[in-house]
Amino acid sequence: MEKYDGPDSGKVRFDDPWYDALASGWGELDSTGAPAPAVPPARGEREDRTARAADVYLEVQRSAAFQEVRSRYRRFVVPAAAVFFTWYVGYVVTATTAPDFMAQPVVGAVNVAMVAGLGQFLTTFLFTWAYARHARLRRDRAALDLRWDTQELTRSVAGGDR
Repeated sequence: MEKYDGPDSGKVRFDDPWYDALASGWGELDSTGAPAPAVPPARGEREDRTARAADVYLEVQRSAAFQEVRSRYRRFVVPAAAVFFTWYVGYVVTATTAPDFMAQPVVGAVNVAMVAGLGQFLTTFLFTWAYARHARLRRDRAALDLRWDTQELTRSVAGGDR
């Protein structure tokens, strides 16, 4: 076993339990004893293809179909978030500013605060159900079509090798 003198010693620890054969270009030495250069990409046009793929995504983002999907998303999420946030803040403010009102009994030992607190959970599940339903009925099909179109466009840009 070789002794390891730190990261600057230039020695490889063969007693290291995580040691395995070096990956190509990772610390290998060339015939002169200098570190070998990293392996270049298989194709020199990789950067150009990436740029063209980025253009495809920008084109899709600017499309009317994408804008419609985003618009449908916003038309649901913004009002729903505003209603839920108002309901939540209203509960917290009422609980802190009107404790006598929140302590009023509704049925037996159940008071207004308990009913409103359970209402918070109920509305969370209600909004989750409404969001999933809205997504399924109004956005999923259009988003899936956009995804397929985008994959086809990027596949044609990449030369069909993906």
